[in-house]
Amino acid sequence: MNPICRSFVIPAVLLAALPAAAQAAPAEAPATPAGREALAILEEAVAVPTVAGRGQVPVLAGKIRERLLSAGFKADEVSFTPLGETGYLVARYPGRDRKAKPTLIIAHMDVVEAKPEDWERDPFTPVIEDGYLFGRGSLDNKAGLSMSLAAVMDLRRKGWVPAHDLVLAFSGDEETQMATTAAMADALSNADLVLNADAGGGELDAAGKPFAYSVQAGEKTYADYRFTVTDPGGHSSRPGATNAIDAMSKAMEKVWAYHFPVKLSPLTKAYLEGSAPSAPAEVAGAMRAFASNPDDAQAIATLTARPDYVGIIRTTCVPTMIEGGHAPNALPQSVTANVNCRIFPGTTREQVRKQLATVIANPEITIEFIDNGTLDSIESPLREDVMGAIDKAVHERAPGLAIVPGMSAGATDSMHFRAKGIPAFGVGSVFMRADDEFAHGLNERLPLATLDPGVKQWQTLLKTLLN
Repeated sequence: MNPICRSFVIPAVLLAALPAAAQAAPAEAPATPAGREALAILEEAVAVPTVAGRGQVPVLAGKIRERLLSAGFKADEVSFTPLGETGYLVARYPGRDRKAKPTLIIAHMDVVEAKPEDWERDPFTPVIEDGYLFGRGSLDNKAGLSMSLAAVMDLRRKGWVPAHDLVLAFSGDEETQMATTAAMADALSNADLVLNADAGGGELDAAGKPFAYSVQAGEKTYADYRFTVTDPGGHSSRPGATNAIDAMSKAMEKVWAYHFPVKLSPLTKAYLEGSAPSAPAEVAGAMRAFASNPDDAQAIATLTARPDYVGIIRTTCVPTMIEGGHAPNALPQSVTANVNCRIFPGTTREQVRKQLATVIANPEITIEFIDNGTLDSIESPLREDVMGAIDKAVHERAPGLAIVPGMSAGATDSMHFRAKGIPAFGVGSVFMRADDEFAHGLNERLPLATLDPGVKQWQTLLKTLLN
C-alpha cells in the first residue's frame, strides 16, 4: 500500500515465505510446488530494490515476465509499459469468451525506502528466520504479488481456461505518485472486476488462530495539506506582537484537538456489525451501538478513543511535519506545517481544506492541498458473486471464519479503478497477527505459513468466479 496509505480497518494478516538460501527449512515452509514457487518469487522480488528513483521496477518486471513465459504465457500476452524510471506490467490469460470484459488481479511492484543502517538485517537481502521471511516488501506488497502470480502460473500450467480473460496488472509507483496506476487503469478501463492483492486479508489472534477476514470494498482518501504563515521577522532581541512559530503552533493545536463529524456508510455499518462478535469485549458493544445509532455519544467516545477504530467512523487529520525559522537569533519569517488527512468516502478534499481553515480561524495562514496522485475515494457496492467466491475460498482455508467488508485507512491502486466505475475488492491472502505487521517499517516480515494456503485461496477464488 501507498505509504501515503495502508492500514486496513481490520489489521491485514500476512504470513511468510522461505529462503532461497540452502538452510534447513522451518516447519512453516511451503510444502506444495505452487507454495514453494511463491516463496521463490518473493525472495527474488525482495532482492530487487524497487524504491522510487532507483530504476529497478523494470528489472523486477523482466524477472516476472520470464517466469510467466516459463509457465506457458505467450510472448505477446505479457507486456511492460515504461513510464519514467518505472512502469507497469500486464499479462493476459486468455479465456473462453474473448469478447467479455476481463477480470483483473492487481498488485504493485514498488516498495518504500529502507535504510540498511536502521535494520537488523539488510532490507534487500531476503532472510528466513523463525518461520518468517524478512525484507522490505516481504509483506507490502510483494507477498500478495507472489502468491497471486504463483497461483495463476500453476493454473496455466495445469491447463485451466477461465470463462473470460484474466489479466495480471502490476503497477510500479503505488507507494509514491501512482502515475503508473492511473495509466494502467486507463489502459484497462474495460475491466468488469478488480481483485486487489494489496488489501484485505485474515487476522490471527495471539495464539495464531484466525478470527476474521476482511474484504476491502472502500478506502479513505489520502490528502496532505501544507499550512504556511509568513512574518517580517527581525532581530530576536526585539520581539513584536506576532511570531510565525507561535501562530503555527496554535493552529496545529486546534487541528489536533478537532474531531470531524462521525459518519456511517453501508460498508462501515456492515464492517461494524460483522466484526463485533470477534472484537475485544470493551469495544464490541460500542460497535453494535454505533452501527445501530451513529448518534450514540458513548459509542462514539469509545470508538474515538481507540486508534484502531477511530478511522472507521470519521475523517481524521493530524499534524505530521513542521519547519520554520532561519537562524537561532532571528524572529522566524516563515513557518510551514504538513497536515495529513484520511478522508471518509463521500467527503471531498476541498471540503476538508475549507473545514481546516474554519478550525484554525487564522486567515494569515494559507492552506494548500498537495497533489500526490490520489483521488477522492468512493466505495464499491458488494457483489453477490464476489462475496460468494470469497466465502468459499476463505472457508476452505478457515471453516466458519467471520468475513466482513472493510475500508482501508489509506490509498491503494483500487482507487483509480473505482473512479472509473469498476468494482474493486481487496482479497489478499495473507493471514497474520497484528503484532507481526511491519509494513513500511523496520524488520518488515511475512510468516511463511501463509504461503501454501494463500496460493490455494487465490486458486479457489479464481476458479469459483471464472469457471
